[in-house]
Amino acid sequence: MVVRDGLRLAVVGIAIGAIAAYLVTGLLRHLLIGVGPHHPVAFASAAVLLCLVSAAACVIPARRAADVDPMIAIRSE
Repeated sequence: MVVRDGLRLAVVGIAIGAIAAYLVTGLLRHLLIGVGPHHPVAFASAAVLLCLVSAAACVIPARRAADVDPMIAIRSE
């Protein structure tokens, strides 16, 4: 559940960011060297990298939380 909710937020953020980046790269054309402003491989690789980082950021705390005994967690509250 933790991973699913975290990845859902990440996918929405990546989609919004990709749309915004696609629209803005035309304005930054002069700063791009060796890559076109709407290069699909650059957009796809950035999205994949962000998905991998967000998955790691979600899985690590979820695994740590899964290792805690539920009775200990309830008693500590």
